[in-house]
Amino acid sequence: MRFSSEIKNPTYYVQALHGEYSQWAYAEQKAANMKGHWRESAFGDTAEIPIDLEIGTGNGFFFAHRAAQFRNRRLVGIEIKFKPLIQSIRRALANNCQNARVVRYHAARIDELFAQSEINDIFVHHPDPWEHPRKHKRRLLNHDYLNKLFNLQLTGSFLEFKTDSKDYFVWAKKEIEMTPYRLERYTEDLHGSEWASENFVTHFESIFIKKGLPIYYMRLMRP
Repeated sequence: MRFSSEIKNPTYYVQALHGEYSQWAYAEQKAANMKGHWRESAFGDTAEIPIDLEIGTGNGFFFAHRAAQFRNRRLVGIEIKFKPLIQSIRRALANNCQNARVVRYHAARIDELFAQSEINDIFVHHPDPWEHPRKHKRRLLNHDYLNKLFNLQLTGSFLEFKTDSKDYFVWAKKEIEMTPYRLERYTEDLHGSEWASENFVTHFESIFIKKGLPIYYMRLMRP
């Protein structure tokens, strides 16, 4: 992973990570130093307030929505691309959400950021499906990665996964069966399911809704 501080001729968004938004948006080295100390170092909390995690914030609409909806919890978002990273925290701050932080980091190296049992609920919405069979090994939610997440979560937490790819969804279910997670929710048509009213429609979802295509959804519990 190339550190943002090493980039020559940085764009506005790279500069914002180290300047204007550095109080809420963490570059790579700073984020790694938070491991095991997120509550007190990032949020100044002395109590065991829940810390949730969104892996891949994208344009940040869900990130900002979640932070505003649950102001009594903390929310950390991971994103590797600079523009969506800054857009995500900017949207949260526009709602006066001081309970949100974002991190520039490769999601695959999540265990470099958090200690065992340090985080609560996890959201993974529309990750790259890597549809070609030769690229399935690049898919994020393989069983090794899921076991990492399981160890980082506190007992009683959940992992929420949404995708527009049926192939990825079916593949991921098989990977999940090789982990200690318990499948709590499962549907191949989220918008026609009993959980539709709870769902926040992401940018990707809105595109597929207009096309009349389903969204695949599951929730895993960390027993």
